[in-house]
Amino acid sequence: MRTLFAAAFAALLLAAPAAWAQNAAGANASKHGIGVVDISYIFKNHAKFRATMDGMQGEMKQIETQLEGDRKAIMGSEEQLRALKPGAPEYSTLDDQITQQKAQFQLKMTRLRKDFLEREAKVYYDTFQEVDQAIAYYAKNRQIGLVLRFNGEAPDPNVREDILRAINKPVVYQDQIDITPDVLAMLNARAGGQAAQPAGGAVAPPATATRPTARQQ
Repeated sequence: MRTLFAAAFAALLLAAPAAWAQNAAGANASKHGIGVVDISYIFKNHAKFRATMDGMQGEMKQIETQLEGDRKAIMGSEEQLRALKPGAPEYSTLDDQITQQKAQFQLKMTRLRKDFLEREAKVYYDTFQEVDQAIAYYAKNRQIGLVLRFNGEAPDPNVREDILRAINKPVVYQDQIDITPDVLAMLNARAGGQAAQPAGGAVAPPATATRPTARQQ
């Protein structure tokens, strides 16, 4: 796996070294031997990851539609049961059927959701492995000895979780050593797609764009 990643990223680096060399932040990271990367931003704008997750969300809607149909069938049976006289043979028969329907529905719902969550987890894991390999390969080829994770998104002063995240952020200050655009461009180029659009519809910044620094949060 590592060999395949390395070969793919090597081809990309050799194919367009001039474009990435124009990124001042990447050049500064090489100069100082330290870089920072926004993993959350990469996941939000990773073209292949987003396409896969969009497809899985479509699958989840289909699952919910299917389960809703089963729920309505059970409710219909319960409506029929209320019209029968308790103790009658047909009442007991239908009551047993409803019990079986509910048990089968619960098993089906648990199985479908478990399968979905397992596949979703694998997508996250595989994408992280790809991102991790891209960062490592980029750093080695740019003589960057240390890459730290940071979050370039400004916290919402009205959201407690955002404020705590800002307080506990590992990178308090960084000055133009953000290699996120380069890594994202490399990942999307490897996938053969264009840069994804971040939430809100704005076009993701190219490799030469300036992103918010930790001190601007």
